[in-house]
Amino acid sequence: MPFRARERIEELAARAGLRRLSPAVLGAALALMLAALGWAAFRWTPSSGPEIVEGVEAARDAGASGKPTESAEVVVHVVGAVRRPGVYRLPKGARAEDAVAAAGGALGSADLSALNLARAVADGEQLAVPAKGEAPAQGKQAPGGAKGGGKLDLNRATVEELDALPGIGPSTAAKIVQEREANGPYRSVDDLMRVPGIGPKKLDALKDLVTAG
Repeated sequence: MPFRARERIEELAARAGLRRLSPAVLGAALALMLAALGWAAFRWTPSSGPEIVEGVEAARDAGASGKPTESAEVVVHVVGAVRRPGVYRLPKGARAEDAVAAAGGALGSADLSALNLARAVADGEQLAVPAKGEAPAQGKQAPGGAKGGGKLDLNRATVEELDALPGIGPSTAAKIVQEREANGPYRSVDDLMRVPGIGPKKLDALKDLVTAG
């Protein structure tokens, strides 16, 4: 039996006017005291800071930092030979095929071969679906590459914007940007002949759609 605890119990008993406690009573009182102390220690845990609620606290922190959260959607304007032309919200990473489907699908008169349906659409883009026999319509791109008259500026356009041009796939679009970065800006649309894979026929198809600002 710890000496200091026993001495404390006897002191309290003397103050209460009790005679010297028997060993059995003293032992029981000490056991109760130790049990109470142990229970209090078990129940108490030190606070390590405010509780973090997953998701809610993260959103609150993002707002406090002033940093905008990245949108999980893109907004695309679908026009031309589709059943329901209009503005549609699509999941980020959606393809041109998804945008056409959101607009109710293509009309029977649509020339889908003029589009790269597998490319990813950009936020703020206008996707134009041409009809058969029409010159491919140039949809207006998200801010950055388009210039007056709806033409795409070869010296400002991104790979994604160039990929939207008829007959230009991701590989050729990347080559156009690489050529511009390696050898300087394009002085005229004819300078596209510097890009491997672009010949006279493809250049003629692009002349009314692009410019070299």
